[in-house]
Amino acid sequence: MTIRTSRGAAPGQSSALRRPMARIAAASLVGTTIEFYDFLIYGTAAALVFGPLFFPSFGPGAATVAAIATFGIAFVVRPLGAIVFGHYGDRLGRKRTLVTSLVVMGGSTFAIGLVPTADTIGVAAPLMLVFLRVLQGLALGGEWAGAALLTSEYADSGERGKYSMFPQLGPGIGVALSSATFLLTSLTMSSAAFAAWGWRIPFLISAVLVCVGLWVRLNIAETPSFTKVVEGRQQLKLPFLDAIRDQWRQILLGGGMLSMTFGCFYISIVFLTGYASAAPEVGVLGLPQRSILVVNILAALVMCVVVVASAILSDRFGRRAVLLTGTCFGIVAGPLAFAVMQPGNAVSFFMAMAVLMITLGIPYGPAAAYLPELFHARYRYSGAGMAYNLAGILGGAVPLLLADRLVDAFGKAGIAGFLSALAVVSTACLIALKEPLGETMDDE
Repeated sequence: MTIRTSRGAAPGQSSALRRPMARIAAASLVGTTIEFYDFLIYGTAAALVFGPLFFPSFGPGAATVAAIATFGIAFVVRPLGAIVFGHYGDRLGRKRTLVTSLVVMGGSTFAIGLVPTADTIGVAAPLMLVFLRVLQGLALGGEWAGAALLTSEYADSGERGKYSMFPQLGPGIGVALSSATFLLTSLTMSSAAFAAWGWRIPFLISAVLVCVGLWVRLNIAETPSFTKVVEGRQQLKLPFLDAIRDQWRQILLGGGMLSMTFGCFYISIVFLTGYASAAPEVGVLGLPQRSILVVNILAALVMCVVVVASAILSDRFGRRAVLLTGTCFGIVAGPLAFAVMQPGNAVSFFMAMAVLMITLGIPYGPAAAYLPELFHARYRYSGAGMAYNLAGILGGAVPLLLADRLVDAFGKAGIAGFLSALAVVSTACLIALKEPLGETMDDE
């Protein structure tokens, strides 16, 4: 058997495989942050301006609902992205596939900033928007698993949680950056100018961020685990089929386990952005747009702090213990969040957002170490990616599609109850999974 060094590389392997973990962590963090920034500015724009610009014939309220629904389309295609990018990630390597996903995401995001509105080209406008959103979904479907593997396959088993937290910081930092960009844009121009063309700026400047991400990712080496798969000639023709055949249980349970995390994240960042709005046709709390964006930034920072703490603690107390803490708290977090939101001011809105960010941050921190540890290296990219993006459908697309109906039928208790139900599902799935902490990341 090959003797492993502290970074997972064997004696005699090239020095490129023993890169400092700081560089690997940076490549994972920068790329994931950029991809989530690109992905999430769409959600912010959908809640704030896309309705009247691309769906004017629907009427004010229905137009916003339609815009948010296009945000949810990406979740439907994310599993397909996990299969496609996972296939190449397991056959050609993590690095090459991550570079491709970043290019696809960056190109589609930049193009959204150039799409004419419905007043200019009619029905072609929303069709183009939906097509580019599909590309975004495909790219993000392949991004997370590769970024998670980049750190988890390099790190020691005793530090895997600590280093795997870096891709998990991407969503939080992405939220903060996207909200800050929209806030700065709105502060420097009138509301009319922002609605007319200012919303395009966050999409267009993403091109600069993508160039930075590509430079970082092109200057890293392939992971030791995949190198070992290549050396052992263990690459599979259709890795996603082997993953489904051999580890379908882990895929389903892994997806269910993270469904609450996705639900808390997208209900808070997308649905509650509209819920808190001052727009009479879509908002309930009546807060100005700038206050909402500031709250989003602060809430995202709360998420980042919790992710760091929970990821590090998972190395000491075990992944499942930390994950279970988060999912069990999630059972009461939905009702608690809507209860503290009751006064309807910016402070109470932040408190509600903070509750949801803490809830999702606890299990999300260890997830980039836990999910990869469940799968064999020869189809790990496919297996972890399918599980993660299955959670995106259950916890991301479904709640966003049902949110308005639940509010109409049951009020805010409908959303709160749905989040509690997701937490029960996540807890049950997690109990059914094993604790893989300390196991080797290489196929023997």
